Amino acid sequence: MKVFLDDERVTPEGWTRVYWPHEAIRLLETGTVDELSLDHDLGDDARGTGYDVILWIEEAVALRCFRPPKIFVHSANSSARAKMESGVLAIQRLVLKQNQ
Repeated sequence: MKVFLDDERVTPEGWTRVYWPHEAIRLLETGTVDELSLDHDLGDDARGTGYDVILWIEEAVALRCFRPPKIFVHSANSSARAKMESGVLAIQRLVLKQNQ
């Protein structure tokens, strides 16, 4: 499954659309997500951002040996995008460390 987290953009063909971090996390917990594309700003920061999904994945990898999907960041928010991409790199390092 391919999951697309965004509040405004058109969902790419073949992707499952979610609007909030908890929806993306619920799908990640099923273990069936192969690819994940994240926006940061979702219209209501009190309900979460794409970065919250990155944090959840990082914790799940570190504490539960979760196998993360391929992660893309499509946010137009440049500072948030950089923070999210740093999180993706941290996740990749954790996975490499676990596979050694």
